Amino acid sequence: MSSPTLVPMPLQAFHFKKFSVAQDGAAHPVGTDAVLLGAWADIREVKHFLDIGTGTGVVALMLAQRIDCSGDFSRSNAEEELDLTTFQKLSNLHPIASSGDFSRSNDKENPSIMTLPKPANSIWAGIGVELHPASAALSQGNFAASPWAEKLKIWEGSVQVFAQTVENQYDLIVSNPPFFSELTISPDKTRSLGRHTATLSPGDLLAVVHKLLTPQGKFCVVLPEREGRRLCELAVQNGLYWTRIVEVRSRPGKPVERLLLQFERTPFGFEREEICLYGEKTGQAYSVEFQEMTSAFYLAG
Repeated sequence: MSSPTLVPMPLQAFHFKKFSVAQDGAAHPVGTDAVLLGAWADIREVKHFLDIGTGTGVVALMLAQRIDCSGDFSRSNAEEELDLTTFQKLSNLHPIASSGDFSRSNDKENPSIMTLPKPANSIWAGIGVELHPASAALSQGNFAASPWAEKLKIWEGSVQVFAQTVENQYDLIVSNPPFFSELTISPDKTRSLGRHTATLSPGDLLAVVHKLLTPQGKFCVVLPEREGRRLCELAVQNGLYWTRIVEVRSRPGKPVERLLLQFERTPFGFEREEICLYGEKTGQAYSVEFQEMTSAFYLAG
């Protein structure tokens, strides 16, 4: 007698204080890396932001909440009063059908140039780019269900093609990019899309950022330590310099597991910090620093 087929349980939506994230069928559900990036990225003076590999859209939604609030939850624009008037919908923004190969072949494509509407100075806009169709559909639904439905848009396809397609530049670019470069690809093709660099190499990512970042813009990324250090080396070749770094540890005294990195076009100024996610003892709750960083987002309990 054959064994019964196990049907995976649907993945429940992740509820934050001001929005919820549907994630069943996503290449990657909501995780700590994304939450760290969304809470940490510098949003001061941001009018246009781009989320590369938006997945469920959680980072974009966190940025939207921070920008749209008059106060700051970590490093936002508390001093800036934002006009919350809804800007014109990005009605002329349409996904480009993918060819199915987003590693190198799309470099040969020559898509027509598309200009996105530019919001007035007092208004902001965000766009997420996502390769995985199911994740793109989820993020589109999550954006539509959020308080910022008129300000967040999704573009389905590779960011390499997106960069050829738009003329806009962005004040802030964020990414929680693929980071596994092993030859052995996960048998789960959905999960491997977000973990292996076959779909977006570090060089491709930096080339896209170089093209799409404004002169005073910032590129913020979260990566494992080894991959993060390597990205710092490669970034210089693309005229990008790391100006902020946060070393992320699980607990005090433990090795660095993740790096939060900020890159800019000018190498002046540098900040180094560290954060532990949990208290010193095993089983202890989130650290005070992490709780403060995420207090505007996580529900109590």
